[in-house]
Amino acid sequence: MPGKKPSNFDKKIIVRNIRSDDFPEIIELSKIAFPQMEPWEVQHLESHLKIFPEGQFCVEYGGRIIGSCSSLIVDFEEYDDDHSFDEITDDGFIRNHDPNGLHLYGIDVAVHPDFRGMKIGQRLYEARKQLCRERNLKSIIIGGRIPNYSKHADRLTAREYVDEVMKQNLYDPVLTFQMMNGFVLKRVNANYLLDDQASLKNATLMEWYNVDYLPKAQHHYKRSFPVRISVVQYMMKQIHSFEDFASQCEYFIDASANFRSDFAVFPEAFTMQLLSFLGEDIPSLQVKKLTSFTEQYIRTFTDLAIKYNVNIVGGSHFVEENHSIYNIAYLFRRDGTVDRQRQIHIPADDRKWWGIQPGNDIHVFDTDCGKISMLISYDILFPELARIAADKGAQIIFTPFSTEDQQGYLRIRYCSQARAIENQVYTVIAGTAGNLTHVPHMDVQYAQSGIFSPCDFTFPEKGVVGECNPNIETIIVGEVDLETLRRSRNIGTVTPVKDRRRELYDLESKKLEVMEIEQA
Repeated sequence: MPGKKPSNFDKKIIVRNIRSDDFPEIIELSKIAFPQMEPWEVQHLESHLKIFPEGQFCVEYGGRIIGSCSSLIVDFEEYDDDHSFDEITDDGFIRNHDPNGLHLYGIDVAVHPDFRGMKIGQRLYEARKQLCRERNLKSIIIGGRIPNYSKHADRLTAREYVDEVMKQNLYDPVLTFQMMNGFVLKRVNANYLLDDQASLKNATLMEWYNVDYLPKAQHHYKRSFPVRISVVQYMMKQIHSFEDFASQCEYFIDASANFRSDFAVFPEAFTMQLLSFLGEDIPSLQVKKLTSFTEQYIRTFTDLAIKYNVNIVGGSHFVEENHSIYNIAYLFRRDGTVDRQRQIHIPADDRKWWGIQPGNDIHVFDTDCGKISMLISYDILFPELARIAADKGAQIIFTPFSTEDQQGYLRIRYCSQARAIENQVYTVIAGTAGNLTHVPHMDVQYAQSGIFSPCDFTFPEKGVVGECNPNIETIIVGEVDLETLRRSRNIGTVTPVKDRRRELYDLESKKLEVMEIEQA
């Protein structure tokens, strides 16, 4: 009736995915629901939302968050049954989330004590079950607390206590609830959650089976994900037309296709070879003339990628945009799409002689052979860039380079190998050989191109998949395995990606805003 004052019965329970503006309420909820345990921190929730937003749920009632839960997808066969909470959640950051896994793993359910009895936990469990069905996952697995065990520990082991609860001789608020929701016991884990004193660090490993699960080919465990890479060590020799340049490039792309390679990789600034017929002596004018070939370069490599069915990392080329010159690496996919990455750090000589300007963004690109990033030459010397690319999912980092002496080459090589070890990724370097002796201001060339891996038992000796002989025109072919890489990140001899102490330090990229100031 008009003027009626709203009552509690007008409030609506909403189950939805978590948003970033929910973080303060969820952190406060975790403090109230688990007063003796460490609550989530903002950095954990940010990571959950970034990596697997569909798996994070909350219950809203009267505009207030009164329940929440978090989860990730794993291939549980890769984990020991006797795992810990920190291991299965990657210390709470869920960076081990595997979208191709078979199991949804629930890592927490929090319900405000003032609203227990409203089936809040059950609603969250139903949201998980629905997600499991939608994703056609095999099961939901949880490590459940047994908070009443501490009251019986003087006379029962953890396993005996669980058996008594399952026989309904004892009541446990968590375990009993999970049994009522269709979960079955797999085992009891000791030292699961170290700050759970009520459970005396014990937990039950429980599983709910999705009866609607239909095995599919893409869900079968992958024993390998091979990616074949051809690296071109390109000879800088005199040519007389753009057609000569295109013909030389096509030869190597054709050879890469004959090797059934997934990628063909060219060096940095190899289009400088075009200067051999342009007849320009002044550096600033040389690079201006070079940029006039941008459209031909892009069209040629796009056509070659499609024609030979090879993804091409097209070295780099100088491009003029908004009256500035940038050194840009291009990715030409075999489906005809094109992406690009500007060089971010510019060496002093390139700024001095060519006027090259820096880019500001770090990109990771999806391909039919995993996620890749391109860090041009000098950029590989800066570990922050590779770390950001790896955090964004890059599995292979390609580095087109051009150096004039062995010291310069070794800087590129050693840093590339270091990036492979630090980030547990594959790295690829492709350089130029030969010399353009008749072109003013052109440096001599020194290169030994290669493909590198992390250093562990499952990878090649010394972390070298393949490498060229120095300073000759050639092509090397190597095969890397993305499945081996993924497994190494989880269960390698060392796991630096997982073990990084994010609670002490973090790394993020910032979008630089350029402001134009009008002069009076």
